[in-house]
Amino acid sequence: MPCRRFLTLFMAVAILPLAACGHGKQKKVAGLAPSRVTTIGINAYIWRAALETFSFMPLIQTDANGGVIITDWYVNPASPNERMRVAVAIFGDDLRADALRVSASRQILREGVWVDDPVDASTIQKLEDVVLTRARDLRRTAMSGE
Repeated sequence: MPCRRFLTLFMAVAILPLAACGHGKQKKVAGLAPSRVTTIGINAYIWRAALETFSFMPLIQTDANGGVIITDWYVNPASPNERMRVAVAIFGDDLRADALRVSASRQILREGVWVDDPVDASTIQKLEDVVLTRARDLRRTAMSGE
């Protein structure tokens, strides 16, 4: 009998630390999901947000490893004499404003010919803000588990 008690106690002492091993790593910390989430070489939240933001435009090139999205010309049906195309560059794996650059080209149809027309800096800033806001929303959603 004493041998059986010793064996039971020994097993409990040996197994107890092993049962607690994984618990520290699985705890969820209150707050936001990590801002540095990547399996593609760049921040996954910004990447997904940029794809969603410009999904209405035809895509010419997407490179998740390089963080590049390039659209083809898009003509808004409400404004058929104007077209626009966008290029997005994502740098690094942090969810930060300086990790995103959007550039845009705009053309206006004049006498049957597309002519380059400058894009306001405020328009570029608004496009970047839309992408970053969506990326932050995706991050919040990831934390809440929805």
